[in-house]
Amino acid sequence: QVQPVEAGGGLVQAGGALRLPCAASGSIVSINAMGWYRQAPGKQRELVAAITTGGSTNYADSVKGRFTISRDAAKNTVYLQMASLKPEDTAVYYCKAHRVRLQLPYDYWGQGTQVNVSS
Repeated sequence: QVQPVEAGGGLVQAGGALRLPCAASGSIVSINAMGWYRQAPGKQRELVAAITTGGSTNYADSVKGRFTISRDAAKNTVYLQMASLKPEDTAVYYCKAHRVRLQLPYDYWGQGTQVNVSS
């Protein structure tokens, strides 16, 4: 099992910044990617950004140039640095750890952290 735990959400004005950390614990050795997703009211959960253990990153078009995902392997933590926030970034942000064990994929989700961006 892997337990991702998010933090760092809150209320921020449009144009502001927030940093969301996600710390993974448990069977972290076989994690090969972690990512941030978000879900706004009435919408499907969507990928925001992801990073592999090799450092490759992937971003949603809507956040490119504004958000940066990074990882601190020593702390088993992934960070989502969000800048130039917009009201449409308001959502619950979830951290996901992706692990492969015995050639089978497993996804582990955190509880989520609320981000509210006021106009």
